[in-house]
Amino acid sequence: MKLKLMKKTKRQLVLNKGKEKFIFRYDSGCEDQLLDTLIEQAKNNQMNFDWFDAAVLSFKLTQSLIGEADELLREKNPILQGDP
Repeated sequence: MKLKLMKKTKRQLVLNKGKEKFIFRYDSGCEDQLLDTLIEQAKNNQMNFDWFDAAVLSFKLTQSLIGEADELLREKNPILQGDP
């Protein structure tokens, strides 16, 4: 049985908000921790980061994960790529 280990890669989500830029760096596979961090930042009234910002970044994260899943499915099943 051959197991393919997924390589952890560094990733980041960026939100530009006016003159501020919020950069969240995380390892692939640690998306749950990133979501927890977004929640904590949104709860922090001393930050100019609100629930809408957290929702925008969580949406971007979801879209990224969907893209990765689609890519993995195409690798496993070439028929999904439109190849004969």
